[in-house]
Amino acid sequence: MNKEELFWSASIEEISNGYIFIEETDEYICLICNQTFENGVMYPHENRELFYDARKAMIHHIKVQHHSMFEYLVGMDKKYSGISEHQRDLLLYFKQGLADKEIANNIGGSTSTVRNHRFKLKEKEKQAKVFLTIMNLLEKEKATDFVPFHKGAKMVDERYAVTQEEKEKVLSNYFKQGLDGPLDTFPSKEKRKLIVLQHILTKFDSSKQYTEKEVNEVLKQVFHDFVTLRRYFIEYGFMDRSNDGSAYWIKN
Repeated sequence: MNKEELFWSASIEEISNGYIFIEETDEYICLICNQTFENGVMYPHENRELFYDARKAMIHHIKVQHHSMFEYLVGMDKKYSGISEHQRDLLLYFKQGLADKEIANNIGGSTSTVRNHRFKLKEKEKQAKVFLTIMNLLEKEKATDFVPFHKGAKMVDERYAVTQEEKEKVLSNYFKQGLDGPLDTFPSKEKRKLIVLQHILTKFDSSKQYTEKEVNEVLKQVFHDFVTLRRYFIEYGFMDRSNDGSAYWIKN
């Protein structure tokens, strides 16, 4: 994902912070310049005596290199921000905490004019909230096609609601040679585990019982650590087995 795509895919909170955390690569990325800081690495401060973790290093980077997200955002082209040059100047004055009279003296106008601009910007904020809510609801309408999980599966609740789009994205990331190919790595996140296990389960016949050896043979075709897959099938409730472990079947 390039710099522009990364910025516009970020949430309001992420844009306010100036960075986004990418779980797949376990790193923080600056939304202004795409500088990255890897989670788990300690980064030295300029005085060489302090060290920051990745998130604090990113916050420091934005402050030192870009001053503030507020200044960056109000300085964006009008076609992106919808803010005129005059509104930008007013917002910068508001950020400084200047009184209306002080601002009026700086821009050459009356305090009532400044108050009127404050009112118009507040109205613009309300309109933006309504529009964002409308777009959010529109996205929710598009995302109501949730993937049904196997009825016996555990760990499935509203926190793990998965859309078809999410499922396709996860599977493409973990089955890079296609859905009939091998699993590259086994995910650590619960939601991704469910998606991957659900897919692998399709390789078994729900009306058939399998020996442990037969289960292993199927899973070996998918992933080298077939023991982990078999264990998670039981733990997550996708499969059940006899007490002596001689028979396995898809849990109904």
